[in-house]
Parts: sequence; structure tokens; C-alpha cells
Amino acid sequence: MKVKVDQARCQGHTLCAMNAPEIFELDDVDGHASAVSEDVPAGHESHVINAVRSCPEQAIFVEDRS
Repeated sequence: MKVKVDQARCQGHTLCAMNAPEIFELDDVDGHASAVSEDVPAGHESHVINAVRSCPEQAIFVEDRS
């Protein structure tokens, strides 16, 4: 699975980082999120899906590489 954050949509609500802190990092200046790595480590997929569902701006996108 791969994950990306659309920087134009992200408003810095931080819900993604609360759901998957090992996957998303927040900018120190504006709080906008980005993925630490596009490749989601095994075992973290459900956390990423929860982050996608929690994003009020629908700024997180996943691509399943199964």
C-alpha cells in the first residue's frame, strides 16, 4: 500500500497523525501533514485507512499494491 497527502487540500487538522503517528508527520510551521514514506509498512494498513476516513478535507489518498 502507498499513501499520499494532497498538500493543497490539507488544512492541518492533525487527525491523520493521531490515527497513524508512525506514518504521518506534521509541519512545524503550519501543521500540515505529509507521509513519512509513501510505502506503508506491513501491519500499519488499518491505521492508514482510519486516517483516510478521519480526514475532513479528504486529503489522504491510498493506492493498494496487492
